[in-house]
Amino acid sequence: MIHVHHFTFNAFETRCSAAWDDSGFCVFIDPGCISDAEFSKVTSFVSERGLKPCGIMLTHCHFDHIYGVSRLVKEYAAAEAGAERRSSLPVYMHKGEMFTIERTNPDVCGCYGLPLPDASFAEGASFVGDGDVIEVGDLRFEVIETPGHSRGGLCFYERAYGVLFSGDTLFAGAIGRTDHPGGDYDQLMQSIQKKLLPLDVPAEGDSERRGSVTVVPGHGPCTDLTTEGMTNPFLLPFNEPYED
Repeated sequence: MIHVHHFTFNAFETRCSAAWDDSGFCVFIDPGCISDAEFSKVTSFVSERGLKPCGIMLTHCHFDHIYGVSRLVKEYAAAEAGAERRSSLPVYMHKGEMFTIERTNPDVCGCYGLPLPDASFAEGASFVGDGDVIEVGDLRFEVIETPGHSRGGLCFYERAYGVLFSGDTLFAGAIGRTDHPGGDYDQLMQSIQKKLLPLDVPAEGDSERRGSVTVVPGHGPCTDLTTEGMTNPFLLPFNEPYED
């Protein structure tokens, strides 16, 4: 079974999710915790639930989604059995997000006077892309490349439970902005229409799927793919006028 808890962090109300299986193996998605108080909410939750952090998955690396990554990596570094050296909490991201870290974040944060996040986690990050699967206990997160909001945007899909972490690619009733460096509107639309919406169609012989795929976005309320495919104004085709 998949269990998910949502946090809302920083001035941009960015969603950080903690997802775990029945054994307590846990992964964080987009930890944007910036203050000591926000960081403590994560660590206290982990401690109270007895969770075992196994990694951090980043849908993209815009500043508001990564403020807490390096700090969590240091917090949950685990001593390897029989060894003196310590291994870091793995961070999964797309290599294209190095552009976001090195170019987009300094530009945007500098323009608006925002603090630049500590991106030291990127030095040891695990780069992932289409076809990769991240295992967290009994959970299997399929990696889906969805560029457009940023160069290396990713979504993470737990197929068995029909849960999609969409980051800033797809929102309830909206889509991600594409005006920051590295954004591309046409790419974003292709990512949503060709890679995300088809997930709502069960594969042949898939008798386990019930209902629509749940979408957990990086901001705002959760939704599902059926609702977005039918009502999201950015995804509806332009209507041609009727001819007499």
